[in-house]
Amino acid sequence: MYIIGENIHIISEKVKEALANRDAKFFQELAVKQVEAGAQALDVNLGPRKKDGEEVFPWIVQVLEEVVDVPLSFDTTNLAGIEAGLKKVTKAQPIINSTSAEPERLEKTPLLAKKYNTRLIALTMGSSGIPVAADERVNIAVEKLIPRMLEIDFPMQDLIIDPLVLTVSGCQEYCPHLIEAVRTLQYAWDPPPMISVGLSNVSNAVPSQNRPLINRVYLAMLMGVGLQMMIANPLDEKQNEVIRIIEQRDDSTPVGRLYLKIADRIANMEEPSIEDVDMSDPEQVKIWKTVQILLNKVIYADSYLEQ
Repeated sequence: MYIIGENIHIISEKVKEALANRDAKFFQELAVKQVEAGAQALDVNLGPRKKDGEEVFPWIVQVLEEVVDVPLSFDTTNLAGIEAGLKKVTKAQPIINSTSAEPERLEKTPLLAKKYNTRLIALTMGSSGIPVAADERVNIAVEKLIPRMLEIDFPMQDLIIDPLVLTVSGCQEYCPHLIEAVRTLQYAWDPPPMISVGLSNVSNAVPSQNRPLINRVYLAMLMGVGLQMMIANPLDEKQNEVIRIIEQRDDSTPVGRLYLKIADRIANMEEPSIEDVDMSDPEQVKIWKTVQILLNKVIYADSYLEQ
């Protein structure tokens, strides 16, 4: 699993404060921690930075490249800021996160990515927003995103399609469709583009104590349909253990066997079965309840684990 570390994000008060103070040490320590934990790239989400983007993005590139060698992913809508940052990159091939099928973004952002030889994350979202159905998201990729890349001769190996994870809290019906979108996108073009998701989006607006579990169970499902790249928290050791279990097919523990069963059943276009669960094991029961909300079988509530 290729993990793009998500922790340099302006939504964090600590990141916001460190950016205001130009605290290079904070960002360097956070970058090193993520890479040491397994991140193979770093997402850098500092917001639009309309007033100071052309100063901030070069600064953060220089700060991070002093301590890590991995690709930096510019997660912003500020194209001028991205370009200023790209001019300072001296190490790994960077990533632009992101374009969409909205006409203005699709016109400008791929050209910038091609000019600076970056990879490009493209969202399956048009002017009318994010479609629910898997086939509609795939159609956006096949009919709009990929044709635009071909039009400008953008390397397909540098395109990353993101079919957009939305939260189980309020957008529950999107969760199973996203799984099928990931499955189908791998056959949507030859050669297929990479597919990535923002994993932790599935647990946005969920009580903090339940977020890691929801992320892990969804991850097992998505690995079942072949997901190989994600923006996620590399510091989540239990998440990393799920990745290891599924990649190495380690069935040496009861919980590990359950995660493998979930991944395998989703891979075979089957629904996970209660027969796979030891209902006397509280941890397995929590995983099973989480499967049910993610498949939209049980209505999500913040107290779902207590029901």
